[in-house]
Amino acid sequence: MTTAITVSERAARRIGEILKSEGDGAMLRISVEGGGCSGFQYKFDVDRAKAEDDLVIAREGAVVLVDPASVPFLAGSEVDFVDDLIGASFRVVNPNATASCGCGTSFSV
Repeated sequence: MTTAITVSERAARRIGEILKSEGDGAMLRISVEGGGCSGFQYKFDVDRAKAEDDLVIAREGAVVLVDPASVPFLAGSEVDFVDDLIGASFRVVNPNATASCGCGTSFSV
């Protein structure tokens, strides 16, 4: 199983737009927390502080941070940005998830 976490081109563009509006030094932090209707949920935050042990993913001006506790839950995942009939949002395509909720923000392993 791969431990790489990737960011799609669409997601990188959208993250870059968001971070540009947040000012210098802004990065997107993605983490996994307990909760949600399926047991775990994804959390997206703008952060200005990078921890020494954070995984850093940089693509096309977008910088994404993942804390070491969340990396195993996200291993092999791709962060994408979709704009469809139900709205625009970041979506995590996670091969570790055995079930997820309808909105795609929570999952179980």
